[in-house]
Amino acid sequence: MMKRICFLTDSIFSFGGVQRVTAVIAKQLALSNDVTIVTMDKPENKDTSIYGLHEADLHYRFFSYPKVGWLKWYMAKFYSMLYRKVLPKTRLASDLYVHSSFPSERRLALAHELQQGHYDIIIGVHAPLSVRLADCKDLLSGTMLIGWIHNSYEALFNKGSRYAGPEMRKHFEYQLEKLDLTIVLSHYDAMRYSFPTRVVYNPLTLVPGNVAEGTSKRFLAIGRFAHRHKGFDLLIKAFNIFAQQDKEWTLDLIGEGVEEPLYQQLIADYGLEQRITIHPFTKDIQQYYSNAQVYVLSSRWEGFGLVIVEAMSHGLPIVSTDLPTSREIMGDFGLYFKNEDVEDLARQLLAATRLDWAQKSQEALQIARHFDISNIITQWKNIIDGQ
Repeated sequence: MMKRICFLTDSIFSFGGVQRVTAVIAKQLALSNDVTIVTMDKPENKDTSIYGLHEADLHYRFFSYPKVGWLKWYMAKFYSMLYRKVLPKTRLASDLYVHSSFPSERRLALAHELQQGHYDIIIGVHAPLSVRLADCKDLLSGTMLIGWIHNSYEALFNKGSRYAGPEMRKHFEYQLEKLDLTIVLSHYDAMRYSFPTRVVYNPLTLVPGNVAEGTSKRFLAIGRFAHRHKGFDLLIKAFNIFAQQDKEWTLDLIGEGVEEPLYQQLIADYGLEQRITIHPFTKDIQQYYSNAQVYVLSSRWEGFGLVIVEAMSHGLPIVSTDLPTSREIMGDFGLYFKNEDVEDLARQLLAATRLDWAQKSQEALQIARHFDISNIITQWKNIIDGQ
């Protein structure tokens, strides 16, 4: 039976792993359902060529929050500060925090937008929008509301988190338990939440290019150059140590973002301009996987390391931070290093150059098949059908 499905997202017309996964899932569900993406992108940035969105019958609506009066805004900010710093983390205090952090003008505007579609199911993409969706529950009766968390538990609630922080953990839990279901990306995370969850891995979101030949002597790392997340600063420092023992291998970094000047400066400081190259994002990312020999995930945290799956689909061995999600994806296949340990990463880079590459390549291809879209979309359809 066809369902009216809505994905509520901050952005779909920009580069990023969450956007790409959302596009792939939405396109697949649109084959047998009526699917709308409500996005906070600006209408002038609409580009359906990105992620092949034009290949599916998808509908788009553009939403932006209304402005809030300055007096109410400052009062809300004051209560929000009290909640974060002083007040006990009770359910009542959490519900009051909803009214301060998400003023009625904005809450009613979002609910009104979502009411227009008469959707059977609304999926909030990312933890913050999942919470916002939960805050609108009373205004969306009769609609199945689903959260979809793309960050790891640690990324959300560890001290210093840019997304939430430890003081927000109870608030997220109180609010997300109002949803019918929340999708998370690993069993490790599912065990740590107190509200109903379902684990659905992200699928392989691209058509793989040629399988790598394993002779290029190139390390590859891909991701947004955002604050600390992908750990490219750690990787450059580790490669500098590695380069003192090896004079042949090179490193390609693919990405864009605010930390690029930092990376360029580190490369220059180490005199590695001839061995580390930064490339911008491209729609033909497969060429870089096909020309690499080993993929490196240096992230400090990951909700789900999709790039690992993409790399393995091109036959690449993996060096990865020892993250629960990486272990869940790869088991003992990867070469793991201690999180933020530059010297340990350098050791694993060196170990990767000595692998039985042909054997590891075949193992990589076999693991990647588990994340084929046909397997993942079946799980999504079961959720949509209430199974």
